[in-house]
Amino acid sequence: MTTLHIHEHTQTLGLQAKQAAALMAKASAAIKNKALRHLATLLRANANVLQLENAKDLERATSLDAPLLDRLKLSPHAIETCALGCEQLAAMPDIIGEITALRQQPSGIRVGQMRVPIGVFAMIFESRPNVTIEAASLCIKSGNACILRGGSEALDSNRALTQLVQQALQMSCLPMNAVQLVQTTDREAVGHLITMQQYVDVVIPRGGKGLIERISREAKVPVIKHLDGNCHTYVDDPCNINEAITITDNAKTQKYSPCNATESLLVARGIAHEFLPRMATIFANKGVEMRCDPEALALLQTYEQNRPLTHAHQALVATQNIAISFQLTSATEEDWFTEYLAPIISIKIVADVNEAIAHINHYSSHHTDAILTCNHQHAQQFLREVDSGSVMVNTSTRFADGFEYGLGAEIGISTDKFHARGPVGMEGLTSLKYVVLGQGEVRS
Repeated sequence: MTTLHIHEHTQTLGLQAKQAAALMAKASAAIKNKALRHLATLLRANANVLQLENAKDLERATSLDAPLLDRLKLSPHAIETCALGCEQLAAMPDIIGEITALRQQPSGIRVGQMRVPIGVFAMIFESRPNVTIEAASLCIKSGNACILRGGSEALDSNRALTQLVQQALQMSCLPMNAVQLVQTTDREAVGHLITMQQYVDVVIPRGGKGLIERISREAKVPVIKHLDGNCHTYVDDPCNINEAITITDNAKTQKYSPCNATESLLVARGIAHEFLPRMATIFANKGVEMRCDPEALALLQTYEQNRPLTHAHQALVATQNIAISFQLTSATEEDWFTEYLAPIISIKIVADVNEAIAHINHYSSHHTDAILTCNHQHAQQFLREVDSGSVMVNTSTRFADGFEYGLGAEIGISTDKFHARGPVGMEGLTSLKYVVLGQGEVRS
């Protein structure tokens, strides 16, 4: 498209979204839920077609890094998760029109707040085609309209998914323009989209740090964002060692590419000698590089030099001259800030929960941080004092997800403090307005 055509295209999308938003705001809960159930059915019925379209994207994307390629893949499991998310949303109460905190005033009037759709949101995202369904389903449930702009690497997948969404809307007598896809991969379209104050009420970028920094810098409408997923797991003294090893392993290695994977491991000094060698052995077996502070590095180097080999390792050494070794390096200051999205983890030994909290609040991206502990007071202190969108006790950071939180789906994770924080579900796509109920009162 030429510059003129891109401008016309985005203006048309904006106008159509604004018109659709007015109709969506009036739609009943029953109609919106019907559209979500239709969408779930269409996703399952068209799984093979979706995978064929996704295969075209995967074939073109061979130059992508492994984490991005993993995010691009639309597997049968991913499609089923999207369908389940639609059904979960359909089963949830509709909060639109709900009036809360209604209070009688001395004048006789009653004042409360009503939950209303935010209007039109623009979603700009990279790689993950499942975001199309997450955004669309939340858009429908919350009575909004949305304009989606996916990355060029997922264009065929996103087009196929958007067609199913619009089909589900039409089957439910809702405006198909409630969910629209930008049909060009030209970056200039994004520039237009994020400055259309007359049409767009909020922009939600979801992707790499470069994308989000650009949107934050250039947008003329409010932005809901997170820049990094530098998540921490802190192993406290005391804790259940076996449980802590299982949870830490899951938090780091269950999947490396998501933003809720643990990137930094903090271990209390009193438990480090018992916990770290066992944890490091698991990381070594899975090929995870460990970037350590001096104390952790010295501990693990000493252990590795003296550790007994298992029977399996002895056999490898004897027959193939292969020994599984620790991948240990010294952590730099930059490592404590880094979201790796890869089989790399930074490791630091800390004195106690106070030092852990101070480290997290300084280096964390305020996404998700967890404490593994048997001390109730330490757990409560961690919950109160860690300044992140999600704070966890005795569980994996990988649970920081709208679907896992019971939100049905998420539009993204917000590390902002206004207007939404943590996984952004249906409520994060709404606003409040004051309503005043009277019976003829006048102000004296």
